[in-house]
Amino acid sequence: MSNSADSPGTGSTGSGSDSGRGPRVRPVRVLTAAVFALAGLIFFTSFDTAKGTDIRQDGSLLKLSDLIQQRSRKNKDLDESNATLRGSVESLAESDDGSTKAQDQKLNGLEKSAGTQKLTGRAITVTLNDAPPNATAKLPGYPEPQPDYLVIHQQDLQAVVNALWKGGAQGIKVMDQRLISTSAVRCVGNTLILQGRVYSPPYKITAVGDPDRLQQALAASKAIQTYMVYVNVYGLGWKVTDDGTVTLPAYSGTVDLHYAKPVQ
Repeated sequence: MSNSADSPGTGSTGSGSDSGRGPRVRPVRVLTAAVFALAGLIFFTSFDTAKGTDIRQDGSLLKLSDLIQQRSRKNKDLDESNATLRGSVESLAESDDGSTKAQDQKLNGLEKSAGTQKLTGRAITVTLNDAPPNATAKLPGYPEPQPDYLVIHQQDLQAVVNALWKGGAQGIKVMDQRLISTSAVRCVGNTLILQGRVYSPPYKITAVGDPDRLQQALAASKAIQTYMVYVNVYGLGWKVTDDGTVTLPAYSGTVDLHYAKPVQ
């Protein structure tokens, strides 16, 4: 009788020359053993990493959102420090008698246009906010809202800013920051990123100018008219207030231009 390890596909003759070989190890058994060994290694590594703590709840492992908020606060502190230094430089420059009165007036005009000086005047504020998460269509003929319908988007903020400029705004502040010619109003997810700082809704946009002209420009904007459909149907937030006389802060960030460069 041939050895039980011999099979028709192995080419064994069943002669005595094979009688000294032990039973063959099946490949599937080797693979199974390897899988169990790997699983054991993974469990040990996980235990060694956790050291008895719940990794999901470990406060030392910062979430990405926490890092973003930290960087936002750091950028705010740097902006305030930059504004203080800029004020010191301007004070020193004013004490220098090397310039003429005409040159000083021209410089002041340029700084005012650039937004690096405070601006006082009559103003209005536009407030945009997300709709309630359980919002439903308020008017017949409209579909039930998708999640996208219930949040403020970048184009909504840009539409308000563009309309206010078109309405003759002398200066605009978004949240607590003054806009300048190189400012970019950008949204990532449901948060606003403006000049290195992060904000959540509600978003407030304040513009200094003639209140009547500013409100007329808002009403005439096609993009805002589209937004108002979502306000009336799904409950997105929209509020315009006349603030009387306000003072916009001076822009305190860097004025350096950042742009892409070709790879050499």
